[in-house]
Amino acid sequence: MITVLGSINMDLIATTARLPKPGETVAGTGFSTAAGGKGANQALAARRAGASVRMAGAVGWDSFAEGALALLKEAGADLSLIKTVDAPTGTAHIIVGGDGENVIVVVASANATVSDSDATTALETMSAGDTLMLQLEIPATSVEKALAEAKRRGIRSIINIAPLTPDAARLGRMADTVIANETEFELLAGKSGIDAAAREAAMKQLHQETGQTVIVTLGAEGVIAIHDGAVHRAKGLTIEPVDTVGAGDTFCGYLAAGLDAGLAFADALRQAAVAGSLACLKPGAQPAIPLAIEVAARL
Repeated sequence: MITVLGSINMDLIATTARLPKPGETVAGTGFSTAAGGKGANQALAARRAGASVRMAGAVGWDSFAEGALALLKEAGADLSLIKTVDAPTGTAHIIVGGDGENVIVVVASANATVSDSDATTALETMSAGDTLMLQLEIPATSVEKALAEAKRRGIRSIINIAPLTPDAARLGRMADTVIANETEFELLAGKSGIDAAAREAAMKQLHQETGQTVIVTLGAEGVIAIHDGAVHRAKGLTIEPVDTVGAGDTFCGYLAAGLDAGLAFADALRQAAVAGSLACLKPGAQPAIPLAIEVAARL
């Protein structure tokens, strides 16, 4: 069983031929809405990978709430730990350029109400060997509470230290597995502007210090990880990306599902890398998350 404690958003997505520069206005080519939020995205990815998933978080009483939960509900995720609060549902305002790259502004709203007590409630019915997945779009105190409780209960904890926050480096070291992109890892390691060799050395040092599994996603170059003292690498697929907004969350959810199912680490890593690639072939975050059968066909 995987429990995801995290954010739930409605994504408001504008597409354009290229991303605007600061102070510049460009013409849009399209607009859509889609369910999102890093927590909800990762929960849906784990569910589509075949895992049993519970989502814990918060939405508002507004019209966005139903849409934000629609795909999770359709997929059969357990939504009993989601509370409704007197605040707007969280939103992400996303601009996607013609090359698939994006810029995002996230407004936390209801996500900011996820509390320490919500973290405690989410872990109450979890057992040793279950998997807890976290990100940083909810208050740091609730993330810290959940990590501490997971450690006490012998629950596997995975944290994706995104988006970058002042607490990311500290919280990232508390989990059994930490997932970061290149920029996020530099914050975690306390180093900046490092090349590939220096990054690998820093990953090994962090692994030796903490004993945790350290995973760094490298975009089109795939992923590198340190697990049980060994270096692992995995490549995704060679693709022409349509939209990269859901790739990282898809990777995280599929990795959690693979580990929760007992896959060998290398197999779980490869599966997650392929799933992340496939998530770039459609627009939006949750709508682009592939089904397990699609991933299996490309492995």
